[in-house]
Amino acid sequence: MSKDYYDVLGVSREVDDASLKKSYRKLAMKFHPDRNPDDKVAEDKFKELGEAYEVLSDADKRAAYDRMGHDAYKNGGGNSGFGGGGGGFGGGVDPRDIFSQMFGGMGGGGFGGGGQQRRATPARPGADLRYDLDVSLEEASTGCDKTIEIERLVPCETCHASGSKDGKAGYKTCATCQGQGVVTRQSGFFVQQTTCPSCRGAGQSISNPCNKCHGEGRVHKDVQITLHIPAGVDNGNKLRSTNNGDAGICGGQTGDLYVFIDITAHNIFTRDGRDLHCSMPIPFSLAVEGGQLRVPTLQGHSTLKIAAGTQNQTTFKLRDKGIPSLKNSSRGDLLVEVEVELPTDLNREQKKSFGAFMASLTEKNQPESEQFKKRAANYLK
Repeated sequence: MSKDYYDVLGVSREVDDASLKKSYRKLAMKFHPDRNPDDKVAEDKFKELGEAYEVLSDADKRAAYDRMGHDAYKNGGGNSGFGGGGGGFGGGVDPRDIFSQMFGGMGGGGFGGGGQQRRATPARPGADLRYDLDVSLEEASTGCDKTIEIERLVPCETCHASGSKDGKAGYKTCATCQGQGVVTRQSGFFVQQTTCPSCRGAGQSISNPCNKCHGEGRVHKDVQITLHIPAGVDNGNKLRSTNNGDAGICGGQTGDLYVFIDITAHNIFTRDGRDLHCSMPIPFSLAVEGGQLRVPTLQGHSTLKIAAGTQNQTTFKLRDKGIPSLKNSSRGDLLVEVEVELPTDLNREQKKSFGAFMASLTEKNQPESEQFKKRAANYLK
């Protein structure tokens, strides 16, 4: 621990004993391992709080700590420091014992019962699951219901999720951790605690385990789940399906299913947020003469007016023909870029006619070409 003990407990150096105890109690309750199962950060914070309180709640240790400073005290300057080898935290004091002494055991085997069993039952929450779902652009535009099949852990029907062969909750103290829920290993001054691998931190195990689920109260099963996909979803959006994750151990809370959306590529449209883009070829004659163009949209075709003399790569906007918003009733636009298609593979008569047509054109008919020739005249000599 590198922080100053006063900072760890969130108090000033002038703090009195009552305020010190009050601050430690509040923080220790917050970060206690029983309230934060399998949370390494909370576990380390709990140990840190215990170490700080163990020193500052003792008048002699606190005086030595104030006199020498944090680093000197931690490195062995006092008989009670972490590295000092006396009665300090590295000398075998369990932060749960400090917590238990302060709160009187909190009723035995439940939360806060230092030296007692950590939990009344081996129940544990189930894991959250992830599923990557392909959604077409049409489905993203209108919304849809999709049925998926996943393998998940479901409550065991044989033992009614109890884990016990007779369907009744029957537990015994875990032989590995002796009911502590953690396994402690000490090397010199350092103490390491890990969750008990046998009971997964419960402190107890099923006394008469079910033959089908082997005492877990849950089994693997392929299940079908129907999901509603809202209109407007996009790549990377995450949808939560409550209680469709793994069932908990021995009746513990069921996890959730998180569905990640992957919009499949479309053969006509590309997407940019709520807007759609479409590149559409048009006949040379339509670009020259103008007219009406039927344009595909996700809602059916629309008609676009093409002005005479429309140039290649001109972009037209069709409002509200894009993707709806997830947040409100607005909808994006469809941007159509026209590509003027020049005729190819002309026969002799067509080339002759086309040549005559081109020869008849004047500067007025090709203004951009003529203007460029004038700007580049000095370079075209």
